[in-house]
Amino acid sequence: MTRFASPSRDLALQGHYAGAVTRLAAYAIDAVTLSSLFAVGAGIFEFILSDVLGTSFDVADHPLVASIALAVWSFLYFAVPLAASGRTFGSAILGLRVVRSDGHELDPKHAVIRTLAFPLSFLLFGIGFLPILVGRHRRALHDHIGDTAVVYAWDARAARLRFLAREPDQVA
Repeated sequence: MTRFASPSRDLALQGHYAGAVTRLAAYAIDAVTLSSLFAVGAGIFEFILSDVLGTSFDVADHPLVASIALAVWSFLYFAVPLAASGRTFGSAILGLRVVRSDGHELDPKHAVIRTLAFPLSFLLFGIGFLPILVGRHRRALHDHIGDTAVVYAWDARAARLRFLAREPDQVA
């Protein structure tokens, strides 16, 4: 027999600070997505440039250019969706949203500051992530610098309505 989590539990968690495991899983999804899209983009770029130049071009032969391109792509991957909706692809899948620390919607300025500060959390063996585990508001160093917080924000009401609309024999 399959047990379902109570939809009222999901509703109760709306707006609460997201935990370390959920945030790590969202970042893992983002890292895989970012890397995959970059690899595809680099392959397309290599193909087009090789065709235009009439000679073989390999991004791996230009590590400085590749590093700069990856840094720019990473910045855009995180900053643009955060500024637009407060979510990256990974956080949207796991029902997370980045908001201002006062609960208001994230604006482009704070999205950019948070994104630029994100690498600082990795310094000194990731000590900037420690406040997620021990802090009351579960805000990492880059959240403090960007004046942001990560909260649960999935569409729990719609999930509850879908759950209630199921036939009793489908629930068991």
